[in-house]
Amino acid sequence: MKKLLPATLLPAAALTAWGYSELTNFQLKEVTVPGPTCTILHISDLHMLPGQKKKIEFVHSLADLRPDLVINTGDNLSDPKGLPGAIQALTPLLQFPGAFCFGTNDYFGPRLVNPFGYLLGRKRKVSTRENDWRSLRSVFVEHGWHDVNNARAAFKLGDLKVSIGGVDDPHHDLDEYPGPPHDGAELKLAVLHAPEPRVLDQFEADGYQLALCGHTHGGQICLPGGHTIVTNCGIDRDRAKGLSNYGSMRLHVSQGLGTAKFAPVRLWCPPAATLIHMG
Repeated sequence: MKKLLPATLLPAAALTAWGYSELTNFQLKEVTVPGPTCTILHISDLHMLPGQKKKIEFVHSLADLRPDLVINTGDNLSDPKGLPGAIQALTPLLQFPGAFCFGTNDYFGPRLVNPFGYLLGRKRKVSTRENDWRSLRSVFVEHGWHDVNNARAAFKLGDLKVSIGGVDDPHHDLDEYPGPPHDGAELKLAVLHAPEPRVLDQFEADGYQLALCGHTHGGQICLPGGHTIVTNCGIDRDRAKGLSNYGSMRLHVSQGLGTAKFAPVRLWCPPAATLIHMG
């Protein structure tokens, strides 16, 4: 037994080390969705902590894509001290039209939980340590991004009429459905942090074309080939990341750019942002 123990621990240690190194293996995904011609940059789940220079550099590089619209689906923060890094990372993207909703990690700081609870699909309780989400919201709004937490926004991208409906984080029941798209809209987007089916059903029934979500981290700890083990919400595993059909609506779930503070590992699911080509 004494000889077998090191042999058992060595592969686990190597897998953990590789999973930690994957935290900075940032990728850009690209997908195509039928609809009016434009490009949408979807970012989510930065979970910023102090000192994450590589993450900041990657998010800066996304401005070179010159998207027509940026959608941020929340969990930008992972610690009360993460606000300066989140603002620094996102500032180059604030020059473009955008909209955002929040996840509960924007509101509350980290809380140490049993990692096996996550693998068993148990919902964690939020902490009582508050993040400075108000300052983050102020920066976004001052630069022209639309706050669609339980709200709708209507605006134009050139001649394109856009309607966005969003909710606050459904995973912790903060959502209040904002209603159908604005009349005459050509691009109708639903924006929410967690892809909970009870909310997606409402957006789909009202004729939204594309729903953009985060929260799942694509599974974060996956099996070889990127097969999701748990989604941490009500969505099925086949739709935990990437593009899929949801009735008559298209659904895009971001793999996210970070992880929770106390779960710094990714397996077969690297951090990613997505450029969506509509057309």
